[in-house]
Amino acid sequence: MKMPSVGITCYASQGGSGVVATELGLHLSRRGCEVHFISGELPFRLRKYEENIFYHPVEMPHYPVFQHSPYTLSLATTMSEVAERCALDILHVHYAIPHAASAYLAQKMSGRDSLKVVTTLHGTDITLVGQEPSFFPLTRFLIEQSDAVTAVSGFLKQETIKVFGTGENIEVIPNFVDARVFKPLEDGPLKKRFAPKGEKLLAHASNFRKVKNLGVVVDVFSKVSEVLPSRLLLIGDGPEMGNVRRQVTQAGLDEKVEFLGHMDSLEDILPVADLLLLPSLHESFGLVALEAMACGVIPLATTRGGAGEFIQDGLNGLLRDPHDVEGMVRAAVNVLVDDEVRLEMAEEARRDAAGDFGVSCVVKQYLDLYDHLLADI
Repeated sequence: MKMPSVGITCYASQGGSGVVATELGLHLSRRGCEVHFISGELPFRLRKYEENIFYHPVEMPHYPVFQHSPYTLSLATTMSEVAERCALDILHVHYAIPHAASAYLAQKMSGRDSLKVVTTLHGTDITLVGQEPSFFPLTRFLIEQSDAVTAVSGFLKQETIKVFGTGENIEVIPNFVDARVFKPLEDGPLKKRFAPKGEKLLAHASNFRKVKNLGVVVDVFSKVSEVLPSRLLLIGDGPEMGNVRRQVTQAGLDEKVEFLGHMDSLEDILPVADLLLLPSLHESFGLVALEAMACGVIPLATTRGGAGEFIQDGLNGLLRDPHDVEGMVRAAVNVLVDDEVRLEMAEEARRDAAGDFGVSCVVKQYLDLYDHLLADI
């Protein structure tokens, strides 16, 4: 069977949509697909040569008459050119606005019915950006015009149907984790570096936006640290970083909190933690919680959104309302003080992450979707 040639467009930053899109492309290429990344910047996980992977930058015009460079139109042009030059079968875009708009234009420019558009919804493109009045009708139109639409969780599919009144045919294909990359820590010295006195290590990793509920991350850690010796690792950066630093200082936690900034290889640092804090106001999926599970790290995540589709409270992780600080503190302490309970839960977490949410299972779902779209051509 001929493997499809796929063009992938995503945001190049460290957000979950870019991570998933890049990892999907890498694993498709290893299964024989020719994969062409089309974006303004090189996705951050494409740092080394991979067979069957190609990158096509979007050239941005700069004319005085343009107040802002028309990226969406430039992207559409590049998509169309790459589709024709490289005989793409599919344009797979991650995040509806503006990528699905560019793919729609590129498809029409190509004049080929055989060029299919797949749109993957990741979260804020539906729950935030897509609901902006200026984008709402466009987002709904793009969902309806895509040849196939996927969502990373059942929660996100239902949210799309509720908000936009469309999307009943959306296929839920969850995010995934490579358990060969995200795995438990085997090297003790790194943990010793962050917990020299054997303290428990809590971690949070995100793009530091308000939706991540960072004030609660610090509040929960502060109360946990009053009960047992512990330290907090903050991984990532973003607009709320200044507020977080001030809160840490005001709470007298400077000696217990380490700011690690952006990290390209989260799998190198995440396994040192005992517990991951993800008390977001909502998470359409919560990829970092799944990655933590694969590393044998207990996720303490929000009940709002899709995290409950892979976390079973008390079995392979913990789920609490994002405003229930005391409940999160009790849950964290109960797990951290009992190594037997923690290790049993960690083993269950790793087993579940590597199973239904492992690479092979999820990538096959995308390949089956591609095959279905191309079957009648």
